[in-house]
Amino acid sequence: MFFLYQIFLTILILISPVIIFFRIIKNKEDKKRFVEKFSIFSKKRVKGKLIWFHGASVGEILSVIPVIKKYEKDKSVNQILITSSTLSSSKVLLKFKFKKTIHQFYPVDYFFFTNKFLKYWRPDIAIFIDSEIWPCMFKTLDNLKIPLVLLNARITKKTFIRWMKIKKFSKFIFSKISVAFPQNLETKKYLKKLKVKKINVIGNLKFAETENKNQDKINHQLELQFKNKKIWVASSTHANEEVFCAKVHIELKKKFKNLVTIIIPRHVHRAKKIMQEIKNLKLKVITHSSKNIKLKDTDIYLVDTFGETKKFHKMSHSVFIGGSIVKKGGQNPLEAARYGAKIFHGPNIDNFKDVYKLLRSLQISSLINSYKKLATSINFNPSKANGNKIKKIGRRILTKTIKELDYLIKDEFKKT
Repeated sequence: MFFLYQIFLTILILISPVIIFFRIIKNKEDKKRFVEKFSIFSKKRVKGKLIWFHGASVGEILSVIPVIKKYEKDKSVNQILITSSTLSSSKVLLKFKFKKTIHQFYPVDYFFFTNKFLKYWRPDIAIFIDSEIWPCMFKTLDNLKIPLVLLNARITKKTFIRWMKIKKFSKFIFSKISVAFPQNLETKKYLKKLKVKKINVIGNLKFAETENKNQDKINHQLELQFKNKKIWVASSTHANEEVFCAKVHIELKKKFKNLVTIIIPRHVHRAKKIMQEIKNLKLKVITHSSKNIKLKDTDIYLVDTFGETKKFHKMSHSVFIGGSIVKKGGQNPLEAARYGAKIFHGPNIDNFKDVYKLLRSLQISSLINSYKKLATSINFNPSKANGNKIKKIGRRILTKTIKELDYLIKDEFKKT
């Protein structure tokens, strides 16, 4: 099976110039740094101890920022390497002024590139976040006796069923994990069946995501404009959900004349198409990148830039979380909930079932099935109590996570 996997990747590599060309055109790939995915590095490895964190995209990387901040201050750690696969995640990391943390794009999971990557960076420990399972890299880490941690691990039922179709191969790969910290009990059950040796449930690290006070401030004049408006946010929206939210705006506007709906699409490269769809509904839309701070007669404020969600989540008392009306499994609601917002979502929330179960029990989230239902549910009254509940849970999970990682990292460093 592993041999077939590598043959498939060989074919993919042969056609990769065409794939990358189109991804650059669509602004999904860095036109200079894409070579990092082929283990051509743009940063240098410094002497001493190196911790390596890997997450797929923005959400996974942001979830470990509090952990990275801790190790930035730890003198026993000389360098922190963060890898990810998306352009958006690399841009978000630029907003944090880390001193010894660097970013590289994750290499193609092919034996030549993984070997070259690990021999260059020589990490003392590898920490993979969420559901990042890469067969070739895991095998190479094991061969080089580099400890592998699966942090905030998440395996859904759908993913588990797929892995079990190649049962022998899956158990071989998952057995390479030194220790896994699942974010929920469902994942713990699946990891056991996949033969992970050591499992320790701490909780979902995304509860503990922290803010960067200076970078999360919004333009003062723009903030004053918003204060004079009734606002609500539609966050991490996917195709068709922007139109859904624009229809909510039309309904709300019958009652609230000074209304602005803030839409933050999951993929900002769709901004032009979204603008046209909104204009077709006879609504006035302006983009965040235009730096237009005059909101007079504005209906929709479209956030078409990376890493800006926190600024707007802080201002809104009602947030609709995207990926839940369309069948995408839903996006992470915790950031908005942390700031005290009431959370609204559609029926498709398989990606965060446990999180939504908790939010419902705390009376923080509500299910909506139509734009008219959402329009009648939105409120503009703040509730700090909701945010405090989430922050308290987050602090507890972060403390436990740091304690576990400290033990692993310091134990491994003693061996080198």
